[in-house]
Amino acid sequence: MTHATRARPRWHFTPGSGWMNDPLALTWHNGRYHLFFQYVPDRTTWAPECRWGHASSPDLISWTEHPVALEPGDGDDGIWSGSLAVDDEGRATIFYTAVSTPEFGVGRIRTATPADDDWLVWTKGDVVAEAPPLDLVAFRDPFVMRDGEKWRMLVGTAIVGGDAAASSFVSDDLGSWSFDGLAASRSTSETDPVWTGALWECPQIFTIDGRDVMVTSVWQDDELHYVAYAVGSFADGRFAASSWGRLTYGDSYYAPSFFRDRDGRPCLISWMRGASDPDVGRSSALSVPHVLRLEGDTLVAAPHPAVAEASAAARAPIAVGQEWAASSADGTLTLRRELDSVVCTWQGAETVVPAGDGAVEVLVDGETVEVFTGAALFGVGAASPFAVQ
Repeated sequence: MTHATRARPRWHFTPGSGWMNDPLALTWHNGRYHLFFQYVPDRTTWAPECRWGHASSPDLISWTEHPVALEPGDGDDGIWSGSLAVDDEGRATIFYTAVSTPEFGVGRIRTATPADDDWLVWTKGDVVAEAPPLDLVAFRDPFVMRDGEKWRMLVGTAIVGGDAAASSFVSDDLGSWSFDGLAASRSTSETDPVWTGALWECPQIFTIDGRDVMVTSVWQDDELHYVAYAVGSFADGRFAASSWGRLTYGDSYYAPSFFRDRDGRPCLISWMRGASDPDVGRSSALSVPHVLRLEGDTLVAAPHPAVAEASAAARAPIAVGQEWAASSADGTLTLRRELDSVVCTWQGAETVVPAGDGAVEVLVDGETVEVFTGAALFGVGAASPFAVQ
């Protein structure tokens, strides 16, 4: 298919061109959602010289891409992942990972503030946090949240010896931060019921119906795996997990970013690896926004209602015993619904994904496919659009 005849995905955000990875800091502000993302223009592969790309939308469906919000320079060789906080007076602050090359594993946490209320121009500020006095392999991805009367910052941390952790920093004013130990940690040797690697990338803690949940991306030895979560309790800067689970399956989903929509619903949006359009030089997509809920100790993600309504004709339910398939130039994806699972086969790899009691739905959108099983997510990205068979 030529560039002239190929449409971009309708409901999955993609940049006009260039490389994209982690979504960041999705925030409802002044009647629009502002979305930021890791971005490397003029190439289709990752490079450490990332920027923060920027887009906005009134409805989580139709996106307008804006000029890059943050560029390397001013002491930063790369502008890596982070988050955004809005104080009680409505003032916004971006917290990002400032990296130096070639040794970019251990970053520093730096701020930026908007020059106007449109959030189109941002001015870099100070470095507000550095790696704690631990023997570290990696330190990056600040997530800032309210914690009672204070602010709390979680930073993904890998400790020599194999412990993945979330470092904890505390502040009264978003400006002055102090290290407050580890909010949580887990050894890479622990595999029951889910393995969580040697580094937690983008660790985030939030509350759903009065219960605390931590979501993180599983990394080890420069390999990106999947998204894991824990349900537990967060108090006094410490998260105690009562159960662990796995949210995503397949090789596409990674680096989800938590946000609350304009109505306060807990949501995630993720990077989808593999989706691309080589003709225009575009690589990666973002998932549609997902609304989260807990069923017992299982974290369940479903398409955001805005997307669900708009994409109704492109979504297909799969009943127990039913098979479904869609093909692209990269291969054929087949799904088979079993009683409590979905068997997903893509490019010779078979993945068994747990499923809940309710409906399993598939959303096909250009070169992306998302499978919502009621107990987990399975995603595929390809270099050409899918057609349902």
